Amino acid sequence: MSQFSAFLFDLDGVVLDSMQLHIDAWQFYLKFQGLTDDRLSERMHGKRNDDIVREIFGESLSAEEVFRHGAAKEALFREMMRPHLEDKLVPGIRTFLESWKSKPMGLGSNAEPPNVSFVLDGAKLRQYFQAVVDGHQVQRAKPDPDVYLKAAAQLGVEPRNCLVFEDSMTGVTAGLRAGAKVIGIATTEKELSGVELMVNDFNDPALQAWLETNSPGAQT
Repeated sequence: MSQFSAFLFDLDGVVLDSMQLHIDAWQFYLKFQGLTDDRLSERMHGKRNDDIVREIFGESLSAEEVFRHGAAKEALFREMMRPHLEDKLVPGIRTFLESWKSKPMGLGSNAEPPNVSFVLDGAKLRQYFQAVVDGHQVQRAKPDPDVYLKAAAQLGVEPRNCLVFEDSMTGVTAGLRAGAKVIGIATTEKELSGVELMVNDFNDPALQAWLETNSPGAQT
């Protein structure tokens, strides 16, 4: 029996290499607002959109204003990403999901629900995920473990028996706090502490070798 009963995936940076386009979308949106922000990349890593909006525009915004700014930026992001969606999938992710489709798999992301649907439906990947949890379905987003705890519960698997794939320290922290093991994907950050292994993407031969060593039931 495989050591890991289920795989859990982040979305941005793990399924979709989207960080640069998120930064570009924010820059365009802020330009329309007459603003600039030199710390966008730092602000964005692994955070829920409402937290990013408040960091940029200030804590005094109403909930309606936070939603309006976030929704407008994400709509812009989707339009910018639409013609590049397939090309921006993290290399090897489609083949990896297909190879492991017999194993329960879930997605846990801080992303906005429309973005999750845009990626999973637009790239025809939803079929691989029996649980899909975004940061708005839980009280506390990453780095708290709630999205991964909920995804594991929906799969009927103990979190300690899950393997999480993450690209940010915020996400790694969430996975570890859930009690799972974490594999780091180096699309956003090249080094992540606390992970079992860092790989470039899902084509990295080190990933297959690690899974063969740590998961006796690995697919080939």
